[in-house]
Amino acid sequence: MRILSLLLLCSLFSCKTATEKIPAALIVTNANIYTVDAQFRTANAFAVGEGGVILGVGSDYEITAEYESENVYNAQGKTIVPGLIDAHAHLLNLGVGMQEVDLVGTKSAEDVIVRVKAFQAQNQSDFISGRGWDQNDWEVKEFPTKEQLDAAFPDTPVALRRIDGHALWVNSKALAMAGVTASTKLPGGEVILKNGAPSGILVDAPMRLVDAVRPAKDVAYYVKALTDAESNCLSYGLTTVNDAGLDRAAIELIDSLQQAGTMKLRLYAMVSNAPENLDHFLNKGILKTDRLNVRSVKVYGDGALGSRGAALRAPYSDQDGHYGAMITTEEDLLALAKRINAAGYQMNTHAIGDSANIAVLRAYSEVLKDQTDARWKVEHAQVISVADFDYFSKNIIPSVQPTHATSDMYWAEQRVGPDRIKGAYSFKTLLDKAGLVALGTDFPVEQVNPMLTFYAAVARQDLEGYPEGGFLPEQKLSREEALKGMTIWAAYSNFEEEEKGSIEVGKLADFTVLSADIMTIAETDIPNVTAVRTYINGELVYEQK
Repeated sequence: MRILSLLLLCSLFSCKTATEKIPAALIVTNANIYTVDAQFRTANAFAVGEGGVILGVGSDYEITAEYESENVYNAQGKTIVPGLIDAHAHLLNLGVGMQEVDLVGTKSAEDVIVRVKAFQAQNQSDFISGRGWDQNDWEVKEFPTKEQLDAAFPDTPVALRRIDGHALWVNSKALAMAGVTASTKLPGGEVILKNGAPSGILVDAPMRLVDAVRPAKDVAYYVKALTDAESNCLSYGLTTVNDAGLDRAAIELIDSLQQAGTMKLRLYAMVSNAPENLDHFLNKGILKTDRLNVRSVKVYGDGALGSRGAALRAPYSDQDGHYGAMITTEEDLLALAKRINAAGYQMNTHAIGDSANIAVLRAYSEVLKDQTDARWKVEHAQVISVADFDYFSKNIIPSVQPTHATSDMYWAEQRVGPDRIKGAYSFKTLLDKAGLVALGTDFPVEQVNPMLTFYAAVARQDLEGYPEGGFLPEQKLSREEALKGMTIWAAYSNFEEEEKGSIEVGKLADFTVLSADIMTIAETDIPNVTAVRTYINGELVYEQK
């Protein structure tokens, strides 16, 4: 009888244990989930633990049978993807731009001046700053001049950055304050002259002279800039942003905001290549917190194609004798690569022109010849000689921006000609060579919206469906490849693939709820897809109203 009673008690205890559910901080059900795991499996539900880590992924039945929570989100069939990562952007610059004159979409120099006047009427700034103009979008596709600004602002300095950030349009007051004259020459850029005098356009290096005389901003200004930019990013479903170039003060400010809980967005911060920054961070070593990762250096190889600052091996097809310019010489690239490698940091170098790309690739290959997992990145990898694609691998990763292709396609061939264009914006070729591509936007050069990244990658068209069939259509990515480039491949390029980039057990619960299924809807509908909710660490950080 005693044995029977013990057996009965054991049976009851086992039954009770079997029916107990594991407590979870959040359960997501009734969803169309693209896990982006190794098999690219789909699921319907997952559970998140108190620490913001995914506990289980599966069907609605499997998850609700094993887990319980007071916080259950019924996705009502909506599509969920891993938290979207922008592999190349400028978060602080986006926020600063939100405090200045927005010149994106202007159709002429006169249109720019109208916007600047309206801004100044409201703000009465002692030094007017703005960004976003692009002469390639104007009927007269020529750089504007200082005289146009002088007529409207004879006494107030004005400095307006081109959309790519590689040219500055200034008035005479700003030129005088910066000490820029016809004889001003700085390596890695140009003071464009007209009738023997500065025209009002500075390309790359000389821009620093104007930046040096801008009035200093206080910490409160930068806090607002960062929080404004963060809100924008979260509203588009971004959970991690790679900021391509920050100085020590900005990184420390971001860290303080994250530590205080004021800033939820995760950041992969590339340290700007300046002596004071390198001396601090390379000696300090890798800095990694729950939301901040500092282990890379951003270097500029050359300028931009739109402002003819990209370094080409042969002259520009639309400007005789002009090659663009290297911002960092080949010798300096190699020296930097050796120093960065010795510190255990990753080197991420902006390279647009074919001359800049081969200089960067040679430096990387020399320094990394005995390594297999450095994951150094070529940022943009935009115009590449066909023979040079073989340099790319999982050791030298292409970090590209699909919307650059669709923004530049109207004039890119004019710059480089019919032969070089065959090696330009070659995302599929880069993927085939490297085994992965990290995808970003380069905002505020392009729009923040990651759905435009996805659309440009798979359609290679603008929002009006031009050109028919797509720009260089053989370079289209599949939808699966595009989503990987915005999640797991971007995470891999950041050495973070074990913690994010897919919806799997043990990974951080960063995920984005979308208004439609980007993997199945018509291509033309992709740009209209929105982020319904954004979660970081299992916490709801944005909800569409």
